[in-house]
Amino acid sequence: MHALYTAALSFPEFNPALVEIGSFPIRWYALAYIAGLVLGWRYAVMLVKRERLWGGTSPATPDDIDDILFYVTLGVILGGRIGYILFYQLPFQFETVQRDPWSLLRIWEGGMSFHGGLLGVAIAILISAKMRGVKLLPLADIAGAVAPIGIFFGRCANFINAELYGRHTNASVGMVFPEANTGGTPSAYDWQSNEWIYCRDQNPAFRLCEPEMPRHPSQLYEAFLEGLLPFLVISFLIWKFDLLKRRGLAAGMFLLFYAAGRTISEQFREPDSFTMGVLPDFITMGQLLSLPMWIGGAFLVWHGLSKPPAGAARA
Repeated sequence: MHALYTAALSFPEFNPALVEIGSFPIRWYALAYIAGLVLGWRYAVMLVKRERLWGGTSPATPDDIDDILFYVTLGVILGGRIGYILFYQLPFQFETVQRDPWSLLRIWEGGMSFHGGLLGVAIAILISAKMRGVKLLPLADIAGAVAPIGIFFGRCANFINAELYGRHTNASVGMVFPEANTGGTPSAYDWQSNEWIYCRDQNPAFRLCEPEMPRHPSQLYEAFLEGLLPFLVISFLIWKFDLLKRRGLAAGMFLLFYAAGRTISEQFREPDSFTMGVLPDFITMGQLLSLPMWIGGAFLVWHGLSKPPAGAARA
């Protein structure tokens, strides 16, 4: 087995905080959220300024996008946290919540759900469309075009934080995440055996020290499958094949891309420990929560393809 590990990379162990201002850390994860929102906002403004992409008058103005950004930000944060509580904490960690109800509010300890954030954004778009008098489907298409930007940065931040890492692997593409072990003294690298060692001296059920096997860098798989790939494909279709002229098609493609990417990447991602033994082995919580995205995405794609494109000549 030792020979199988030698080609694996060691996690570079980034500092979770990029800089610290006094006792206040500026964390990579927070910067990923900011970068995703700001770049998504600017890309959305670029799209609404190009009327030719819409087959006529643009469905929204840059001022509309500026206003909607505020509600979308609230949707991401509140939806992500509430979704984590509803999808993960209450169903799988109810006893822990009973003992410590304040854990529901300690967002700085981690716990955000993408699917909850997606629902939050959907609600924000519904409210914004009503308040600004903007049609819903074009706004959904804009969201579908820009959302992969934020997902890409978010998954890169997951990698930097060494969280949501993958399952064990013997392949040479594996990476050793020392943080994958918990409950003992910090990891160390044994240069003689060429393996990471984690001393679990606080848990008598384990040997004093045992090697950590390489894992799939599943955060990077997700950054590509859920973020970079859908962004490139959807953007190419927008700018070269007038995708936005078919209302709902960009939004539907995004939902299908994410559902497919999440379903594939979950095969390599380590399941949450509190769901193991509760859910069947053949499905994970991420895959289960992606099922409505398959349905919604398929419906929007069908709707977009079944209607004539905006600006098309009518007989």
